[in-house]
Amino acid sequence: MNEMVLVCVMAAVTFGLRALPFLIFRGRTPKYISYLGEVLPPAIIGMLVIYCLKDIQISSTPFGLPELMAAVCVAGLQAWKRNSLVSILGGTIVYMLLIQAVF
Repeated sequence: MNEMVLVCVMAAVTFGLRALPFLIFRGRTPKYISYLGEVLPPAIIGMLVIYCLKDIQISSTPFGLPELMAAVCVAGLQAWKRNSLVSILGGTIVYMLLIQAVF
């Protein structure tokens, strides 16, 4: 029973937080919010790329080749398909195949 109450409270809080911007702005979004909506997604993706590549050892085998090849695969798929899910999934598959079967 306690778990059910906990799930209901979490669902209500999540719904409230998602509905709050719509209630506050009522269709007239401020320019700074629109600006943040445009610039934050690429900035966050850039930070994720840096985080994923920060521990590469370029001075020892395999010299970061699996990571580089997977990153090129992600960029290529994104340029071709324009679908983030396909790009990330394809890059992950390429990376896993490379570290499991090649390197």
